[in-house]
Formats: sequence, structure tokens, C-alpha cells
Amino acid sequence: MPQPERQLAIVGYGKMGRLIEQLAPEYGFTVALKLDEFNNTNYEGITPENFRGIDAAVDFSIPGAVAENVERIAALGVNIVVGTTGWAEHLGRVKAAVEKNRTALVWSPNYSIGVNVFARVVAEAARLLRNEPEYGAWAWEIHHVTKKDAPSGTLLKLVDEMKEAGYGRPIDVSSNRAGGHPGTHEIGFDSAADTITLRHVARSREGFARGALKAAQWVAGKKGFHEFREILFK
Repeated sequence: MPQPERQLAIVGYGKMGRLIEQLAPEYGFTVALKLDEFNNTNYEGITPENFRGIDAAVDFSIPGAVAENVERIAALGVNIVVGTTGWAEHLGRVKAAVEKNRTALVWSPNYSIGVNVFARVVAEAARLLRNEPEYGAWAWEIHHVTKKDAPSGTLLKLVDEMKEAGYGRPIDVSSNRAGGHPGTHEIGFDSAADTITLRHVARSREGFARGALKAAQWVAGKKGFHEFREILFK
């Protein structure tokens, strides 16, 4: 017998939310609830009635709303995937809400599978060059003009990966915002002898949406606080 479709809630119905809705059936989801600035301005859309029967929620809202969204959704017993960036200062608050309510959450600064592979390559390059003092490093990105955080969570995560891999020298970080660019991230190492450049270029938002839906498939029925890369490379 075919498996019944799972019910998905989308919190933040902008460009990413609409793309999530478009692709959801491919991942076995029916979008049963859409919340945006018109029906959830003061979190009034996060109610037991609205979330009854929801198997997972995907948040692509705004940074300032993430912690409250998670607290309220977790209190309803619903697991959530957070795709919004720029809220890292509330990480402790979000973790506490998930633990208190014994629900599950998956988060990532970037749900592109390619970007997550790219991060591993960057970390390995940083590890190999950590004891080569002649190599300086930079981290650069460009995104569309409407992206709210700069540098992006993805670029900051890449820099963290480099540091965690043992690269202890300064890393020059810069970002640009222009036009409708979906996102390019570049990590480079330069010496007097040569240059190593690593770059990931997103062609569209589709990769982010597909990764978030993959996470939503996984998080249904789980517990705990997880990073996307943890489940992606198992």
C-alpha cells in the first residue's frame, strides 16, 4: 500500500516558502499550513488547531522571529527544520525549547547538499595548511540584495570550520550584496608561490529547498537538536 502523505507547515511564506510548497509533493508532503506576515504577525497562527496533524514544520521566516517560532511550535509537540539564518545568538534559547518539549529540530546555515560537501573540502584544506605560515586566507561571498544578514551564516560557518580544523592565522572576511544573485562562497589561500581558490556557486534556491525538505523527511518522529550535516553524511 502507498504510504499516506505527511502534513507540512511552512512558517515564512516568501520565495523560499513558495519553492518549498512547489517541491513538497516530491518528498511525500502535503502543505497543510502556510504562515506569513499576514496571518502570523504576532505568532497568532501558531495554535493547537492550526498544527493539529502536522508532522513537521519548516521555518524560512526572519531572524528575529525564529526563537519565538521554535518555542511555540515545540510546545505543540511539532518537530521543525529551521532554514532562516542570522539568529545564532539565540541558539541556547532554541536548544532549551527543543529539550524541554522533547521534540526535534534540524538547523543549518545552508541546506544545499553541495555547500555542505564544500564545507568539508574547505575544512580539509585548512587542516593541510594549518602549519604552513606562508599561506594567508580569505573568505568572500556575494548574495542577492534582499538577503538580511551579511556576512551570511554560511560564510561564518565556513570560517568556523577552518578554525576548528586548526587554521589559527587571520582570515580576511568580506561580503557583497547586489541584484538577485542566489549565492557564491569562495575560500582562498595565498602565498608568494601560488594561490588555492575553492568556490561554490548556487544557480538557484532549489538546492536549499530540496535540502530543507530532505531534513523535514528525516526529522519527523525524531528527538533532539541536530545539524543538517550530521544527518546528511551518516
